[in-house]
Order: sequence, then structure tokens, then C-alpha cells
Amino acid sequence: MHKLKELKRINRILIATNNPGKFKEIRELLPKQVLCLSPKDFNLKEPKETAKTFKGNAKIKSLYCAKKSGLIAISDDSGLEVRKLNNKPGIYSARWAGKKKDFGDAMEKVRKLLFKKKLLQSKANFTCCISIGYPTGQSFEFVGKVFGKISFPAKGSKGFGYDPIFTANGETKTFGELNPKYKNKISHRFKAFKKIKKYFKFN
Repeated sequence: MHKLKELKRINRILIATNNPGKFKEIRELLPKQVLCLSPKDFNLKEPKETAKTFKGNAKIKSLYCAKKSGLIAISDDSGLEVRKLNNKPGIYSARWAGKKKDFGDAMEKVRKLLFKKKLLQSKANFTCCISIGYPTGQSFEFVGKVFGKISFPAKGSKGFGYDPIFTANGETKTFGELNPKYKNKISHRFKAFKKIKKYFKFN
């Protein structure tokens, strides 16, 4: 029997991120009756992301928090992949924002790199890997992607990260301009969650 079926019976889960925006998005994708805790509730810092893939880094975070807290932990490793920049920043998306997590600086770095190529836009995608880790050391990973383009200037303040420069295919507004509830129905994170909806009862 797939161990993920146990998730229907839990009433507490640790969302393995200290990023407020990411925590909120994951919280909204989980059943309302589940109590969601953060690493801060256990005085945990996020571990170093040493893997070379989204899957590897998501697994590091979920297992670290699960083993330290004794709870099932759900983590997310996600990032922006810009086609004209050889899919950068990719797994380094958060690190491009620096220690202060200033994504204004990160987006400016993307703009400057594109400008060097005499470009102001490029095809791009957001990738998200969701990892569910158990205190026993077992984990399961699920990947979701949303495709579109990045363009400048940045628009909108409703999202977080690189949202103000990303427009999904079929949309006319950036993720930073979209209503968050609508964005959550088309995002890379939601697409990853769709793959585990038979284990969670989504709202």
C-alpha cells in the first residue's frame, strides 16, 4: 500500500519553508482541517540546498524537517527557467535574490542578462517539485511546470519572487497582477499538487 495514503488521516503537517509567500500558497492548497506548522515552530533553519536538481533540493528540505520535528513534512523547491539564459536561474532562483531575498535585485539581474543579448523578453517556465518526507527517511516527489514568457518592465505586486515578470501562456497579466486565488489554480505549484490530490482532499 502506498504510504502516501496515510496523509488522509493526519491532522498536522510541517510546511518546510520559512518563505511567507510560499508557505501561504502551500497552506491554501492543503485541506483546511490540517494544522500547518512551519520550521520556525520548531526553531529550525532551512538546510543547505546542495543538490543539482529541484527534486534533490526538495527532498533535502522535507526529510530534514521531518526527522527534526517528528512530523510528516511537505517541501517545495521551485524556480524560474529562462530559455534565452540557458534555463537560468533554475535551482539558483532564490540565491539570485541574495541573503536579503531581494527579488527586485534578482529580476534586475535577469533583465541585464537579457539586455546583453538585446532582448527584453524570453520564453520561460516555472518548475516546482513537491516533496513529502517522513521521519523514517522515506520521501515522495512530484513535479509541476507552467510555461509562458518573461518580459519587462515588471508588473504587479500580488505575487512574490519572479511573479511580476512572468506571464503564463494564455494569460494577459503577469503572476504578479493575477488574483492569488486564480493564480493558485494555474501555477506550477498547483500542477504538482494535482498529482497528489488522490491522497489529499483538496478544497
